[in-house]
Amino acid sequence: MHHPQITPRSTPELTPSVEELEAQQRRLVFPQFTNDDAWALGSLLVEMARERQAPVAVDIHRAGQQLFHAALPGSTPDNDAWITRKRRVAERYGAPSYLVGARFRAKGTTFEESSRLDPDAYAAHGGSFPITVENVGVIGSITVSGLPQLQDHRFVVEALETYLKL
Repeated sequence: MHHPQITPRSTPELTPSVEELEAQQRRLVFPQFTNDDAWALGSLLVEMARERQAPVAVDIHRAGQQLFHAALPGSTPDNDAWITRKRRVAERYGAPSYLVGARFRAKGTTFEESSRLDPDAYAAHGGSFPITVENVGVIGSITVSGLPQLQDHRFVVEALETYLKL
């Protein structure tokens, strides 16, 4: 089955720079984040994935509690394992999992080689984005798994931009 590539509304360079990724994080901040926000944002991601026939799993966590989870057709239990590993990175570093990996690559190394964290428990691959609340900080994460890592990252960013009306 062919899965259309997830493309952002704009056409940035193929691999975003650390600076571009950091700018995304600064911009994608919530005024608050409730259980209803988790449901609405998760439902938006599911709707977007269904439109594109994307074989993804979607997860939203806040303060250690899973508020939303969906596994779309074509996703597998392996996607849930990736979600857990990517979510741990986003929440530990307070940064998108793709940005964490990009920062290590920018230093000429990899997350796996230099983070001193167990790669079976942590993955600095694209798809997990911290949920940041104004004047509070990082309170959780939104994670997608099932596409190549940059597409997972872009998919989450697009949903956040749509939801936050940016």
